[in-house]
Amino acid sequence: MQDAGASEVRREAHTDPLAPPRPEGTNVTDLLLERAALTPDRALYALPGGGTWHRVTAADFLEQVRWLARGLVAGGLSVGDRVAILSPSCYEWTLVDFAVWYAGGVTVPMYETDSPGQIETILRESRASRLFVAPELEPMAAGVIEGSAELAERFIQITALTFDGEGATLSSLAGPGQGVSEAELERHRAAAGLGSAATIVYTSGTTGRPKGCVVSHGNLVLLADNLIPHLPDPLGAADPRTVMFLPLAHVLAHAVQVVCLAAGATVAYSSVAELLATLRSFRPTFLLGVPRVFEKVYAGALDQAARSGRSGMFAKAATVARDYSAAIDEQAAGLGEGPGRRLRLAHAVFDRLVYGRIRAIFGGALTTTVSGGGPLSPQLAHFFRGVGVPVLEGYGLTETTGPCTVNTTGAIRVGSVGRPVPGTSVRIADDGEVLVRGIGVSPGYDSEATDSALDADGYLATGDLGRLDADGFLTITGRKKDLIVTAGGKNVAPEPLEDRVRENQLVEHAVVVGEGRPFVSALVVLDREGLATWCRDRGRSLDPITAASDPEVLAEIQSAVDAANALVSRAESIRKFTVIGLELSIASGHLTPSLKLRRAAVIEACRGEIERLYS
Repeated sequence: MQDAGASEVRREAHTDPLAPPRPEGTNVTDLLLERAALTPDRALYALPGGGTWHRVTAADFLEQVRWLARGLVAGGLSVGDRVAILSPSCYEWTLVDFAVWYAGGVTVPMYETDSPGQIETILRESRASRLFVAPELEPMAAGVIEGSAELAERFIQITALTFDGEGATLSSLAGPGQGVSEAELERHRAAAGLGSAATIVYTSGTTGRPKGCVVSHGNLVLLADNLIPHLPDPLGAADPRTVMFLPLAHVLAHAVQVVCLAAGATVAYSSVAELLATLRSFRPTFLLGVPRVFEKVYAGALDQAARSGRSGMFAKAATVARDYSAAIDEQAAGLGEGPGRRLRLAHAVFDRLVYGRIRAIFGGALTTTVSGGGPLSPQLAHFFRGVGVPVLEGYGLTETTGPCTVNTTGAIRVGSVGRPVPGTSVRIADDGEVLVRGIGVSPGYDSEATDSALDADGYLATGDLGRLDADGFLTITGRKKDLIVTAGGKNVAPEPLEDRVRENQLVEHAVVVGEGRPFVSALVVLDREGLATWCRDRGRSLDPITAASDPEVLAEIQSAVDAANALVSRAESIRKFTVIGLELSIASGHLTPSLKLRRAAVIEACRGEIERLYS
């Protein structure tokens, strides 16, 4: 198991590149040209319509990209111009992304959930002069631009991200471009090289003002070149298919869509609300997700079992799945012989009764999932692998173009975020901070010196704390800036405690506090769906307000706190907790678009509750 080799015996781990170097003049559009030449009839995208899925082949996509790129060039787009995209994930988003690159431009993604103030800041600081926007967001975006004298003067065009309709659309933009010569289009396409900016990703992370992180063509191309051979399952399958539901404004999803194109994988798009229906219809072979998705699937399966009176069976099946996965880890570490006969038999029985139904939630064809954007509970990771849906945890930042470490199907260590991806080095600093150098590391921030984020050896300081085991697997132990120093001088990493408390079905969020205080406490937000399931199992009916003071509910949460406290010393343990009624969401400003906690915002909003914990 992961614990067997988790002692801090290494300070650095490196994985050699798997792909040969690229010429300096290479850019992301070369990946598209190569794919269209290699497999022109292979479906790169699937679009729903009429109860079926319509294929967009590599040749089709290249033709549409060139069609739209000509329109951009005819409209005056110069090499290096910034073009913003504001929309949920969809095929048109990807088409514009590649068309802008083909025309020599730089994309500036924005989240559909960004506020008008955030949109104005990003448009102003990125110096974007064009905007592609989802039709439903167009009035708001137009108001932002018209309300700023600077933006109104600079902006050349706002285009609705649709082919049909009145006003400026993709079709009306592309129309005048058909007079652009092949030589002129190629001059624009070939202008960017490995070192050129491909996209500027604005991220404020969990604190602070948005910063524009430059992701180069080299970052995206070399990541694709090296990840494809590094992850033969899922990317090397005969017919790889995935559903993209994460926002393409997030660097992980953005990078993965480029990797999918290079690998010849078919991508369908879905909103989170329609995800389960899309999974059943499209039947992906692999899926990119975040921990919250897997938590919700587990909670949904638990709720379904409760509704059908099979909670006991589900609990036994979950235990067998976790034990089965843990036995595989023990075997890999040389500490055991793998699942024993009795465990294999129980696993086979539950595979027919329970596990197959859970796999069916994902469409029934899924062989691999990849999780990023935050830590996944080891309990959940073992559960899903035992069910037959292994979760490959990875780690990365905007500044590393997404994944810089990842588990693979041939080397999974549950609880870790894997080994460095090919062409990447990971180093642990004296204070425990994770440092990264390699193919995905950004050349810098848009408004700062190129090397401002790197040390003398070219390593990026991630701000995360971690450790490397004897085999080079990285485990993230906390966030450097989130370390709590109690009044007694004890350093406490809140994340491991929070993650363990959140494993309880009643808990949606847990926020550990205690900076400068005599002991550590926690703020707890109840999970409404989990509460409903918990009440149903006990024949009770509680609303969240009443549940916040219910003795049985509080005892259940205390058991989760006790489980977390078992991980740490008494000085680091949670002594008190309180259930808060605050809704933590992206809209409220308490979560990032990737669902990470904005700790400072939560603490500021809950000052009264915190003071009462220590009064």
